[in-house]
Amino acid sequence: MDEFVIIEGTVEDIIFSNEANGYTVCDVKDSKDIITAVGFMPFISVGESIKITGRWVEHPDYGEQFKVECYEKLLPKTSEAIEKYLASGVLKGIGPATAAKIVKKFGDDTLNIIGFKPQQLSLVKGISLEKAIKIGQAFNEQQGLRNVMLFFQEYGISPVHSMKIYKVFGDRAIDEIKENPYKLSEQIFGITFKIADKLAMSLGIDPISIYRVCSGIKHVLTLSATNGHTYLPEEKLMEMTSQLLDIEIDQIKDACIRLLMDKAIFMDKGPDGNRIYLSTFYNAEASVCKKLIMLSSVEFNNDPEKLEKRINDIQEEEGIVFAENQLLAVKEALTHGVIIITGGPGTGKTTIIKSIIKLMQSEGYNVALTAPTGRAAKRMTETTGFEAKTIHRLLEIGYNSDNDEMVFTKSDANPIEADAIIVDEMSMVDIVLMNSLLKAVEPGTRLILVGDVDQLPSVGAGCVLKDIIASDMIRLVRLTDIFRQAEESMIVVNAHRINKGDMPYLNVKGKDFFFMPRNNGDQIVSTIAELCYKRLPATYDYDPMKQIQVLTPTKKGPTGVLNMNKVLQKYLNPEDRSKREKAYRDFVFREGDRVMQIRNNYSLRWEKLGLFSSEGQGVFNGDTGIIHEIDNDEHFIKVIFDDDKIVEYDFSILDELELAYTITIHKSQGSEFPAVIIPLFNGPEILLTRNLLYTAITRAKDMVILVGYESVLKLMVNNLREMQRFSSLSEKLISGFTGICL
Repeated sequence: MDEFVIIEGTVEDIIFSNEANGYTVCDVKDSKDIITAVGFMPFISVGESIKITGRWVEHPDYGEQFKVECYEKLLPKTSEAIEKYLASGVLKGIGPATAAKIVKKFGDDTLNIIGFKPQQLSLVKGISLEKAIKIGQAFNEQQGLRNVMLFFQEYGISPVHSMKIYKVFGDRAIDEIKENPYKLSEQIFGITFKIADKLAMSLGIDPISIYRVCSGIKHVLTLSATNGHTYLPEEKLMEMTSQLLDIEIDQIKDACIRLLMDKAIFMDKGPDGNRIYLSTFYNAEASVCKKLIMLSSVEFNNDPEKLEKRINDIQEEEGIVFAENQLLAVKEALTHGVIIITGGPGTGKTTIIKSIIKLMQSEGYNVALTAPTGRAAKRMTETTGFEAKTIHRLLEIGYNSDNDEMVFTKSDANPIEADAIIVDEMSMVDIVLMNSLLKAVEPGTRLILVGDVDQLPSVGAGCVLKDIIASDMIRLVRLTDIFRQAEESMIVVNAHRINKGDMPYLNVKGKDFFFMPRNNGDQIVSTIAELCYKRLPATYDYDPMKQIQVLTPTKKGPTGVLNMNKVLQKYLNPEDRSKREKAYRDFVFREGDRVMQIRNNYSLRWEKLGLFSSEGQGVFNGDTGIIHEIDNDEHFIKVIFDDDKIVEYDFSILDELELAYTITIHKSQGSEFPAVIIPLFNGPEILLTRNLLYTAITRAKDMVILVGYESVLKLMVNNLREMQRFSSLSEKLISGFTGICL
């Protein structure tokens, strides 16, 4: 066996680098030659001095290479090496020009100045004292980060995740994780329980350690919440945890008792036996139930003649005649503390909202409009003519002074100042968000919940709208009449046909609903690409970046999100020297790309420029926008979102962004697009369902184009399968729940 060799040298060129796992191919210059080194060397940059340990190997195509088993970064010593090191962009805030000026000023002492006397950098023209301090902080953080990355790389933790670990735990990261590795999956976004468990086993943690079993239970409950469940039956939880951890059920029960005592979980009895909740979801269901009962117990007296006259005035002003159910909805909204208005497309939900607002404002009432997402709120504003806010913005995000955590400043102690609150797209509202909203609704405030119960349920846990309706405890008006103007749209007609289990009418001449049969995945993909970049823009003058949206049921496969985004990026925003890029994981972010935020981040700051400039914080799951700028020196991407918010993303949180030329149908809820293209390709039946197709079609305003297999279309129309969600809000409402909240 060849002996290990140690080489010290300077990185001359990075040939290939995978930021997700740190695998790198680079040229290293030692005292004699330039060699090609290959292996896991995260975050090395051109100009850096490194010590590498490994063996010489012969590659069949590339010849002799040095296979790196471990490496260590060495700080460069000469002025020339230091300048090359700094010019590589290794330190945020320093590019080639600034590097040259710094080294010219301080020479071989440059790194000592940066590390111990960074304020002296302000002597260099163009560097303020504030920037100088930041450069010093970045340099010293890198030393701590280097130790963390070197430790975790041995256990397969990616450099990107190591950066996050260091941000959360700082210099104590290694000690804290050695004690309890499961903190990783519980506190670091993107590190799964599986990764943390593998690390724990490598560190010699006992397989029946209380840390491991408690974390396993919480992981199973958290995973179930991402599938919509607010609880799991005890037997199912035990079975799933036993399979996950490969231990006996008896060893799990003790950990459950520990979690119950710590109030991390809650146990409740139901018709199906014991139910185990994460306390967050139990408290949310209990609190939502109590508040709905309280708010709905209030009724308001209206003078019938006066109300009739005001309604007639609205009809004359708007040039409309209410259908019977619409008329009922308007009257009930003014009479009851809580009312639900539900109906499919074309049934007049927007007309009802506008009319209720006008009636209430004529009485001097203050009406707040809200929706779960930025797109849904923007659409509500455009269709009603009145300002709507996202629920998050309505609740006003702030900081908890005790622990510096993000909280909603609107609550029971500081309620929303409104006489009535109208919530649109209620099918999207999960139990936790509903709880936050209701906490801030003062008794005596009218609450009007509007939505389409036949659409997909919320991405988050719970079936809030469906459960409230199923309980039959809250006043409900169901809109069923399709109005003449809506009847002219095949989108509306076909949405209702699909909802009833009938095949849609396809390719009716002069209409807005088209089907393009294709025989395989490649044909589907190429047809969709041509529609987006060529045919629809040429024929209908659609802007493919803002007016055409591809919606797909799946993430994987030829017509899944991952592949479709790469294909459409190539056509709609191709590589160009004038556009800066940032390679990330197995794709590239490019200036001009359409992107989506994929998790709630309450602390991200944003600003809006212009006449009415403003600033705030909070960017949320499903928000979409365009990459305006990529700065590889300062390590950030700037995104301008559809609601004109400008947000700066540090490179360390790029896992919160995805390309959005194609998005899943789930992510499209609450949005409306002029043209929607839906690929129909084989996939898991659990994803090819009627309500998924119905939701996708109802996202289109002017045009729907289905591309693919007619057999898949028939399957989706006939597939009533819905994922069962374990939720108990309906039962709590029926029983008039008066239990405790933790």
